[in-house]
Amino acid sequence: MSQIPQRQAARTVPIVAKPSRTDGVAQSAWALPLPPAPEANLTPHALMDTLGRPLRDLRISVTDRCNFRCGYCMPRAAFGRDHAFLPQPELLSFEEITRAARLFLSLGVRKLRLTGGEPLLRKDLERLVAQLAGLRTLDGHPPELTLTTNGSLLARKARALKDAGLQRVTVSLDALDATTFQQMSDSTLSVSDVLDGIDHARAVGLGPIKVNMVVQRGVNDHEILPMARHFRGSGVELRFIEFMDVGHTNRWDMAHVLPSDQVRAIIETEFPLVMADSPRQGTTAARWSYADGQGHVGFISSVTQAFCGDCNRMRLSTDGRLYTCLFASQGHDLRSVLRQTSLADDAHVAARLAALWQQRQDRYSQLRGTESEQAAHDASARVEMSFIGG
Repeated sequence: MSQIPQRQAARTVPIVAKPSRTDGVAQSAWALPLPPAPEANLTPHALMDTLGRPLRDLRISVTDRCNFRCGYCMPRAAFGRDHAFLPQPELLSFEEITRAARLFLSLGVRKLRLTGGEPLLRKDLERLVAQLAGLRTLDGHPPELTLTTNGSLLARKARALKDAGLQRVTVSLDALDATTFQQMSDSTLSVSDVLDGIDHARAVGLGPIKVNMVVQRGVNDHEILPMARHFRGSGVELRFIEFMDVGHTNRWDMAHVLPSDQVRAIIETEFPLVMADSPRQGTTAARWSYADGQGHVGFISSVTQAFCGDCNRMRLSTDGRLYTCLFASQGHDLRSVLRQTSLADDAHVAARLAALWQQRQDRYSQLRGTESEQAAHDASARVEMSFIGG
């Protein structure tokens, strides 16, 4: 079994970010350097953070751009016409992303998820997919390779992504009603484009497909049953997500959160549910089955039923910062390390990534609202979800 070698840490230059908007709303203004390599050798299978959680999942944001302006993620008031997206030189190249993914796979990561913004806006994304599909985990298997998309461009891209090696997709869809869909997405695009994308993805074998619905009380909660009716028995797994306080621009208020227990109760007024099998470690959704065998639904309950205890995810932003939590306020600078080192230094870079994971202690959702959380987290500095994916 390979070991991470010991070596003196290299000098890094922190990323100094320009404000992402002219009105002062910006991502975190700088990135922390990666920690030095650990003093002792360790085996990747034994890599744990301070709470005993293994590293298994890398979520990779490939763009900060999106063609939707969903209020819970990228509200137009903060991401309007004057919003300055990242210039091309600040984005990680496909080769840099692939190198980073290979390093994380050497540390025990098994799953790679491409996110955005909207990842299908990244030109030639299938080329990156092909590069990632050629990588291998510590056990010699291809990584689980998935993508989360709003689905609006999926119909035209599904075949190329499948041919390149993508295994499955998750589609974000918050309503079937045309008016509610446009209200939620704050776009003029049609819900039929998203449904068409789901059909194309299913036809080419990008499955099992999951559909994520963010539920906001008084906004789209009337769409819970129509969504359940539509996807029940289709082979597509519908998952309901509690409205979360990610970033600082979505005007989150607990009054707008509809707890998963109440969502489930609404579904059971028409379709009885039974608890599905116990979830795998690191999964975010509690799965329930329709009692008549017509498929499954999932509930992602970060607000009311925190699942920090087995969170095994690292997040890589499109400009090369590593975030150890969806609710983090600062990232660690991987981009300059990649650009200042050669492939010959990969073992050392991997050791520094291991050190970052070993010092991780994030459990924001478990502490939400407590005095210790409020003292440790400044909501005005949290990274936006559109910057690192969900």
